[in-house]
Amino acid sequence: MPTEQVEITHLLRRWSEGDRSALDQAMPLLYERLRDLAHERRRHQPAEPSLNTTALVHEAYLRLTAGVPLDLRDRQHFLALAARVMRNLLVDHARARNAAKRGGGATVAELDEDAWISTVDLDAVSELEDALRKLEAADARQGLIVEQHYFGGLSTDEIACVLEVSPTTVKRELRSARAWLAAELGQERGA
Repeated sequence: MPTEQVEITHLLRRWSEGDRSALDQAMPLLYERLRDLAHERRRHQPAEPSLNTTALVHEAYLRLTAGVPLDLRDRQHFLALAARVMRNLLVDHARARNAAKRGGGATVAELDEDAWISTVDLDAVSELEDALRKLEAADARQGLIVEQHYFGGLSTDEIACVLEVSPTTVKRELRSARAWLAAELGQERGA
């Protein structure tokens, strides 16, 4: 394991044990990877223009650090959790925006950092989220693999490490999950 990853893992474990300063030391080491995750997250999910990459990283950080320290095993585990938080943030923002379009009256501040797509099929975001939740209910591991790979940008080897399975298992489960999601999304659209 590279030295930086060992250092990050050590700092995250110290934070898990209650040392707040350890997280403050780890964040500069994790920041660029979190930005990459946020960018991947936005790339694989219909764009949510009210939440740019930087804002997504900062909101995810706030959610991850808001309560008691998490029980983290290593860097990959932290990144997997960050991917889930980012997914939830994007879905929450898309649903709030959709509610506003349907008469909810909420105002959304536009933050334009990277000239992201300004139009989004908000119903598609909800359909995808619903399909992912059904997949997670049917097969929790497949749900995690999809989330970590497509939305978290983790490699097959990183996912295998987080889930403590072989890379071959990850590849097989990913193929199965893709087929399941394609069928589920086709049913939701009446195909």
